[in-house]
Amino acid sequence: MLADNEVNRVLVVTAHPDDADFGAAGAVALMVDRGVEVTYLLVTDGDAGGNERSQDNAGMAELRRSEQAAAAKAVGVTDVRFLGYADGTVVPSLELRRDIARVIRQVRPDLVITHHPDRNYMAIAPSHPDHRAVGGATLDAVYPDARNPYAFPELLRDEGLQEWTVKEVWLNGGMTPNHWVDITDSIDRKVAALLSHASQVSHREGFEGFVRERMSHNATTAGFGPDRYAEGFQIVPTA
Repeated sequence: MLADNEVNRVLVVTAHPDDADFGAAGAVALMVDRGVEVTYLLVTDGDAGGNERSQDNAGMAELRRSEQAAAAKAVGVTDVRFLGYADGTVVPSLELRRDIARVIRQVRPDLVITHHPDRNYMAIAPSHPDHRAVGGATLDAVYPDARNPYAFPELLRDEGLQEWTVKEVWLNGGMTPNHWVDITDSIDRKVAALLSHASQVSHREGFEGFVRERMSHNATTAGFGPDRYAEGFQIVPTA
């Protein structure tokens, strides 16, 4: 596992607005506090999400992009990028692999955080098909695509993007986390980030308490003791 001082740049790749905040906003806030440069890459605009549909898909996409910008600001992230794929229809295509590999070569992160590509049979929400598709495509973009100068040669030939090797990937939403991050010092910022997604959570009574309870349960599982909060990941060495 990478030491904190080995992580200078991080790329968080998710399917929808709010995914980064549910999965990793607490850890991200702590990284930003250490001076780490964090980039969010969202594959869709979340245009098929939302509890009430007073807006069409284009209006929802615009709203969710603005909500994600506010959520990112809550944890100190200023670089937020969107690929514009259609919400609910993502597949781990060669096109998606190329688009993620492009951003990996642009950002040149030491660490990538993304969805677990396998179905979680203990909790349904992490297993959204877009999540699994993005997680799988991101792992393929990390290895072999981004590091192989002969993969998607147009990235080098036309855009001058040299190959890049990501040292480590953290997966969230899986059934077998093996790394826990104590986010007690950043739980308030995680909650603030999630509350920025009003179109997704404002209708959920007791939402803040739900988030804190779930993160507290993680901390208990991790052995951090009472009155602590944690996020869990599965680490994949990729250097």
